[in-house]
Order: sequence, then C-alpha cells, then structure tokens
Amino acid sequence: MTERQSQSDASGPRARAGNGGDIPLFPAADPLASGYRALPGVWDELLGPDGTVRPHWAALRETLRDMAEAEVRRRFDAAERHLRESGVVHRVYDDTGSGERPWPLSPVPLILEEAEWDALRAGVVQRAGLIERVLADLYGPGDLVRAGLVPAAVAAGSPDFLRPLTGSVPAGGRHLGIYAVDLGRGPDGRWWVLGDRTQAPSGLGYALENRASIAAAFPDLLRGMDVARVGPFAETLREGLAALRRGEDGRLCLLTPGPLNETYFEHAYLARRLGLLLVEGDDLTVRDDEVHIRSVGGLRRADVIWRRIDGDFADPLELNAASRLGVPGLARAARAGRVALVNALGSGAVEARAWMAFLPAIARHLMGADLALPNVATWWCGQPAERAEVEARFDAMVLAPAFGPVLPGVLDGGAKPATALGRAERDAVHAALARRAVDLVGQEPVTLSTMPMWDGAAMVPRPVVLRLFAVATPDGWQVLPGGFARLSAGLDVRAVSLQRGGASADVWVVGGGALQAVPPPPPPAVEVRRGRGALPSRAGDNLYWLGRALERIDMGLRIARAAASRGADPTAEETRALETLLDLVTGWGMLAPVTPRPPGDAAAHALLFGAAPAALPQQVAQAQATAAAIRDRLSPDAWRALGDLGTLLAPGMPPEMTGTRLTEALRIVAALSGLVQENMNRLTGWRFLEIGRRLERGLAMCRLARVLAAPDAPRASLDMLLELADSQLTYRVRYVALAERVPVLDLVLLDPENPRSVAFQAERIAEHLAALPGQGADTDAPEDARLAAGLTHTLGRVAAAEIGTETFSAVLQGLLDLSDAITLHYFHPAERVPPGEAGP
Repeated sequence: MTERQSQSDASGPRARAGNGGDIPLFPAADPLASGYRALPGVWDELLGPDGTVRPHWAALRETLRDMAEAEVRRRFDAAERHLRESGVVHRVYDDTGSGERPWPLSPVPLILEEAEWDALRAGVVQRAGLIERVLADLYGPGDLVRAGLVPAAVAAGSPDFLRPLTGSVPAGGRHLGIYAVDLGRGPDGRWWVLGDRTQAPSGLGYALENRASIAAAFPDLLRGMDVARVGPFAETLREGLAALRRGEDGRLCLLTPGPLNETYFEHAYLARRLGLLLVEGDDLTVRDDEVHIRSVGGLRRADVIWRRIDGDFADPLELNAASRLGVPGLARAARAGRVALVNALGSGAVEARAWMAFLPAIARHLMGADLALPNVATWWCGQPAERAEVEARFDAMVLAPAFGPVLPGVLDGGAKPATALGRAERDAVHAALARRAVDLVGQEPVTLSTMPMWDGAAMVPRPVVLRLFAVATPDGWQVLPGGFARLSAGLDVRAVSLQRGGASADVWVVGGGALQAVPPPPPPAVEVRRGRGALPSRAGDNLYWLGRALERIDMGLRIARAAASRGADPTAEETRALETLLDLVTGWGMLAPVTPRPPGDAAAHALLFGAAPAALPQQVAQAQATAAAIRDRLSPDAWRALGDLGTLLAPGMPPEMTGTRLTEALRIVAALSGLVQENMNRLTGWRFLEIGRRLERGLAMCRLARVLAAPDAPRASLDMLLELADSQLTYRVRYVALAERVPVLDLVLLDPENPRSVAFQAERIAEHLAALPGQGADTDAPEDARLAAGLTHTLGRVAAAEIGTETFSAVLQGLLDLSDAITLHYFHPAERVPPGEAGP
C-alpha cells in the first residue's frame, strides 16, 4: 500500500459547513448583550447552522440571561478569585524572559452532549490501545516495519525514539499509563486528531482546577445540568499508578524538572492531591538496578515514577549526557523491570507528526477497523509520491517538522501554513524538501471551531482545541469525563498556545440524568500504619530553610515595629538604643548603610519596603522561592498567606502605608505560625521546619541580646530587647521593676519556659532531633544530637550574672555548628539502605 493510499481516508476537515449566523448570547435587554457572532465558514460550538443556540447550551444561556449584570460579573469574578487564592499559575517564556503568570481561565465552559461524548470516549480508548500496541512493536519485534506499514526512517527517526530501550518490556507490561489527545473540530462538525500526547501529557491538574473554580462560581448550574463529575478520576488515576507497585512499601513518585518548569504548579498540585512524593532527579539514585529516594532516613525504594520530564533527559548515563534533570542508571533499572515508569521511556516517539501519516493503515492492520477519531491528513515527505503531492499543493498545506516541535534553520517557530511563510522561509522549506525531505511533513490546514470566551466585557468567539485524558487501569482505559480546552487569544483559527496568550476553559459533559462519572475502583483493604514516610533530603533541606526564612521575616517585622514606635519624639536613651539596633541590622544587610541614621519611622519604612539585600521584600521573595520548591507540602492556606505577605511588602510603597502594612504583615506571620502548629502533622517535614525556626530564633535572640544587653547598654535598650522577645508582660509581672540587665538576660536567654528564649529553642531542637529517623536508643548519637545536648547543657548551667562575651560567642558558635551538622547529616547524607528496603 502506498503512503498516498494510506492517507486517503484522512481527507481532513474541509470547509463544507459553516453558518455565518449570529445571535447575542444574551437578549438585547441584558446589560451583557454585546452581540455574539459566529465567524463565517467556521463551526461554532454555541450556535447551530441556523444561528440558534444549540440545545445542550440552552441551560447555561438561560441562567446567564436571567442574572443581572452585576451578578454575572460576581460569578465570573468568583471563578477567577478561586484560582488566585489557590495559587494556580503557569510559567511563560517569552522575549522578556520567564515568569509565573496567573492561570488564564475563561468562565464559560465548552459543553458536550452525552451522545457526542460517548463517541469521543470510545475513540480515545481505541486510539490509546492502538498506540500501546504500536509502542510494543516499536521497542519489540518490529513487525510493522517488516510489513511495510511504516518506514524504518519514521520508526527510528524521532529524537524521542530511545534505542537503549529496544528489546525491553516495561514493568507492568505497558508503555502507556496516561494518554492525552488534542482534538479540533472542523467546519463539518467532525473531530480530528491534531496530536497524540504520549511523552508526559500535561493539563490534567489544570483541568481539575478549572472545574473547581467553575464549581465555585456556578455550583447550582453544575448540578442542574447533570454535568459529569471529574473528581473521581483522580482516584482512578492513583489506583492505576498503585497497581504497578511491586509491594506495599513501594513508593509512588512524580518526577518533576523543578520549579522553573512551565507546568510546575500542576506537578505539585497532582502530587499533593494523589499523595505522591514529588521528586527531582537529584532526589533519586539507582543501586543494584533499584531506584531509591534519597530521604532524610536513608534510601527508600521507589516502585512507580510518574515522569514529567522528557524521556531523553531521564538518564544522563545512557541517554542525554547533558541532562541535569534525570537519574543516572534509570534506563538500566527500567530495562530490568525494577521500576515502573509512567509513561515508559521512549513512549514519546509516536508524538512525531510523521507517525500520523501511517496510523490509519496500522489501525486497520492491527485492529481491523478504521480510526474512530481520524488524523488530520498528513503526508510524510520522505517518500517520493508524498513529497510530490506536498510540492504540488504547497500553498494549500501546513508545513511542519516531521520529528519535533521545530526544525532549526527551516521552521524555527514550528508548524506554519505555507501562505504565512515569508520569502526566506519558503526558500528554506523548498531547499529542505530537496535536500532532506524526511524531516518535513505536509498537513491539511485545520479550521478550528469557535466557542464563547469572556474577554472581561463581552462574549467573543475564539478558536478552541480540546484535550482529553485517559488512564490505564487493571480494568482497561478510563477517560476523564470532560477535559481541558485551550482558547486562542485572537481570531486565528489555525493555532492555539497558552505560551502566546489565550485562555483555558472547563469542559462539561451533560446528559439526561443517566450520565455517570468514572467510578473509582473499590478501595483495597489497607493496613493501618503511622510511619514517618520518606521525606526526600532536598525537601527536608527546603523545609528547614523555609522555617529559618519565616523566622527572619517575623523578627524583621518586630524590629520594624520597634523602630516605628520610636519615631516620634524619642528620648536620648531611646535614640541611642535605636541607633544600636539599626547598626546591628545594617550589618545583617536589612538596611543600607547611611549616615546619619534615619529616624525610627523612616527606618521602619526602609525595612518594610527597601531595596537592601536583606530588607523584608527580599526576605519574603526568598521564602516564596524556597516554598515553591516544596509546594506539594504546603497547604493552599499557607501558600496564599505567603502570597499575601509578598503583596503587602512590595518594594516602593509610600511612607504613609508603613503602619497599616506592618500591622497586617504581623497578622499574616502569626497566621502562618498557627497553620504550622495546628495543621501540619508531627512528621519529619514539620520537625525540620520547626528546627529551622528554632535555630534562627536562637541566633537572632543571642545576637540581639549581645548588643542590646551589653554591660553599658542603657535601660531603653533592655526595654527594646524585651519588646523584640515579646517578653515585656512576663518581665513586668515577674519583677514589678524597671528593666535590669541580669533578669532580662535570664528571661531572654536562659528561661526554659519562655518560648522566645535561647534555652527554649535549644531544648526544642534537641527534642525534634531525637524524634528524627536514625536517632534511637540502638544507635550512636550523631554529631547534631551531641551538639544540641551540649548547647542545652551550657545554657542550663550558666548563671545570668556570669554571661559575658565568651558566653555569647560560645552559644552563637554552637548554634552555627549545629546547623552545619544537621545539614551534613540529613541533607547531604551518606547513602544507606535501611533494613527492609533492599527490595521484595
């Protein structure tokens, strides 16, 4: 069979339909009626060929029509607010660099009726099964190449074809665990496959968040329209992953490239929702063909890894040597069947556009049926007849790289209609066709359907691409009843990309009462356990430094409050005390070194909003960056509080904002502290967060006491020290006297009952260390435990009257040595396998 023949059944969505009709989404009397109009020659999801609203959209239209303008806007704002408060973002890379942007969600969903959905679901299941068989043959016997159904140059031409994996069978027997497909509807109303997503499909987490946001805005409407639920699909996904474990103790991980990835929020969200360990490449190591997590308690076996990095980057030892994202030896462990990778290494090979030219014939050969979801017509130019076809119909084609997103020097921006090519680009494409045609495909242009998008003022038609998701389970493929819609920023009906603007939309599958959500599998019997779990060393490190960062912010705010309260008509002693404090924090980098020192209110403003390296805006930014690396371990409330803190302490605020912003920031920090104490389980991660806070508080109090309670310090300095230690009331009740050096030092340094004293911090650190993995009665005390015990002993035997320079130096050095010992022990540990972790 020739390639031309194999493509003849995928004639593509030619413009045979289209209505050009128009109708306002709302009646003219409605304040929001701006005249929604369908584009000529384009299928519109809302409007039928006669210009009337399609029946399955009627309930939404009527609901919005019956609302006042203010209520509609309030509902739309509620959806946006849910996303904002949940911290839903994506990273955009453009000419200005990269940065996180709020997730763009249009509050109007794409609505699919049940009968159409049933056909789509069946097509997705068929296509996922086909691609699984193609991958099994590609890395197995190679029968498709021998039968002439696909050229060898296509089978092995993609950079995502990983030759070291040939001949191996993935753990669990599947190459695909998660499959996604991009669909576009043509002018004739048929859905066409624009691309298969088999490498590391993204968007599932955003689809679940989109639904949560829309549910916050229209809860009654979702129930009233019998919209299929998507929440149970998360449980289906987790059970599908868990089925691949080799034993009850096998960990389920999600491997992420890290916080700079454009969809990192989704990685953290899915890990948190599904109870997976979020790991980066450096968190994993391979020993004896087993993959282990580098945890604070030693090496822990990982049985299942949902990878969100490209296969080529997964193993720098055998695949891409330049990769800094992967795990050396991972390919060997996969070949040995000792770890299940979802999806298997090399599964991205069939994402190449060249494969789309051959899948129709392969489907008939392997399955005895045509594809229910046909490809966009594709001609691979590596064959003479197909290249001639592309050249003959050049201006009617979309030219695209055959084996990747771009073709350097030819199609640097990816696929492009021939009519949109500049002269230099046309010359480059023709030269490539003559020189190396295997690198190119021609595709029939797709005129995408449009749907309503809210642009902030009115409903406007925008091109839409639908992404559907399926997960492999022991009972077969299950499809998310809905999906993820991408809308173009403009009217170009040929391409949609969130990197270039645009928005997303929820997808509703509606039925007449019989529609059911994907049922989660029956829960297996679970043995009750209360173990600590496996905390990756990197996560422990970040939690420790997050604790330190939060404590620095807390103390910085207290210092700013102390300065602000002494800004109006201070006494000579208060001025001297304030200058001493400001000299100290200038040395810490919190204030710029200026002479003379600013008055208290100006100093508070500089601390809160200044540009000094350790001023509060920079400290908050550092805390946010640290928190981002462990986002899966933070509650939405904690993440939202950190975001609010960054907003409050934005650089450049005017002086009149100092008082209100300072008060509100202190409230947020107190709320964060409450969240940590009341909402976090007392597991290993919480302990490292607490150790960081306690150690930083001990260092700060010791440094403050050394200068503010110096032998020649004025009483105003002692009062300031009590204020910073939040110990004024305790001192007044205990002594009913003015501040004196010895009792003040006893209270803020030595009193084990004062939660701000250095002694209290040392005792809590020792308690937390004793509860960490690897510190028990049957093991020798590690260096960090010995240092903590020594510090507690030193503070317990010294008298306040004896405290001098040597005592301060010894305590400070002890705290610094303790920090180093904790880091060496837990965050850069020797790799050891605990008993029972060597494998089943």
